[in-house]
Amino acid sequence: MKSPKALSAACAAVVLSVLPAAFAQTGRPVMKIEPYKFENSNGEVVDAELGRLSVDENRTSKSSRKIEIAFVRFKSTSPNPGPPIIYLAGGPGGSGIGAARGSRFPLFMKMREFGDVIALDQRGTGMSEPNLACPGRLDLPADKPGAAEPLLRTANRLALECAEFWKSKGVDISGYNTLESADDIEDLRKALGAEKVRLWGISYGTHLGLATIRRHPKSIDSAVLAGVEAMDDTLKLPANTDALIENLSARVKADPGFGKLVPDFEALMRKVLGKLRKQPVTATVKDRDSGEVTTVILGEMDVAMLTAQASGDSTALSLFPALFLGMDSGNFGFIAEQILDFRRQRVPSMMSIAMDCASGASQERLEKIRKQEKDALLGSAINIPYLEICKGLPVKDLGDDFRKPVVSDVPVLFISGTLDGRTPVSNAKAVIPGFRNSSHLIIDGAAHSDDLFLSSPKIAETMSSFFGGRDLPREIRIESAVPFAFRQP
Repeated sequence: MKSPKALSAACAAVVLSVLPAAFAQTGRPVMKIEPYKFENSNGEVVDAELGRLSVDENRTSKSSRKIEIAFVRFKSTSPNPGPPIIYLAGGPGGSGIGAARGSRFPLFMKMREFGDVIALDQRGTGMSEPNLACPGRLDLPADKPGAAEPLLRTANRLALECAEFWKSKGVDISGYNTLESADDIEDLRKALGAEKVRLWGISYGTHLGLATIRRHPKSIDSAVLAGVEAMDDTLKLPANTDALIENLSARVKADPGFGKLVPDFEALMRKVLGKLRKQPVTATVKDRDSGEVTTVILGEMDVAMLTAQASGDSTALSLFPALFLGMDSGNFGFIAEQILDFRRQRVPSMMSIAMDCASGASQERLEKIRKQEKDALLGSAINIPYLEICKGLPVKDLGDDFRKPVVSDVPVLFISGTLDGRTPVSNAKAVIPGFRNSSHLIIDGAAHSDDLFLSSPKIAETMSSFFGGRDLPREIRIESAVPFAFRQP
């Protein structure tokens, strides 16, 4: 005879197995949920639920097939929980479930005080099916200095090959865009039986969050959006990178260690890039894949692209003075290793490519970028390889109506870092006029990613106050509890 515990588990399994049919009868989207032992990256295990939601791959097509959206639900610890909180990862292409396993795990657990917390793997990512990972790598030659044209040509070719690969598997790539993902969130709300949901997004997740707020305004209770990428922010403004470098330059000058060595960091950068423009450099490094010693030839574009790509990472930013000092003295070993890794990197997922290509950029945005990159220190590096990678892909641009500013009464807590070169403070400030029920948390010394959630305990406190329904000032300024400091590699 089964034990009471075994009988309880068996009963739960029976209930869960009939959920899809019940949802079909009530008109809700079909969803399956099962008990799940969630293990984080430190080996901690908590009880959760693994869900799979069936949605149309392309809602504009009558013949669309079904795909599955995966999520993990952490049940609320509150006796009277509020609306579910849905976490929207960045990228695009990041995994919400993966984010919950990593350094943000304690924050996921804390937010359970206010409702169920749902780590969502957006369509085409993580545990969702299909996962649109692309086969292949860039494999750019090591013995030639980096240049925009061959990189763009190679990236576009590989994107087209990836699109063809997934097309042969029956995937409708045109269905992978932000509006479809916004509708996935709405279908998830319905399947959960929730009157409203809360959104918690970072970087691209804010782009998706804003789109969802506009598309399904009555379904959103409130939102926390960190590292804001507004509707026309997919392509970055070179002037924002220049502003970050100006900020860093002032910090270097005031630094007790580097200040005397680098009185003008921006001038040092210009000097190094100028040297590389005139004469590329040859360095020998150990290939991480083969273990063999490899010769790398690097030029201005290589260093510009690496610098631009690192503009949201606080660890990388902290190394900039030492790295440029080293390059000025002829030491290119560390940079050459990073450049070789860049040239061997995997192709982004087709989900990532399709989402950005569909969001696109307005003509006004493109003209502003072209004007700014003429005088920008890093030129066009911040936007390579987009939009060129999009050419020929079966992806429809969502249009200028999609890219218009969002206006909403939904309460939103925006979070920005003063050292975030990817989604700067100015991005949120441009969005806030459309949100009269909003507050803006600005973290001095914070860059992108984890900094926006974990660099100070006051961030979690502010999020808790917001989700707890307390009134917040229109603008809140705090300092990172982990002081930003320059260091040696």
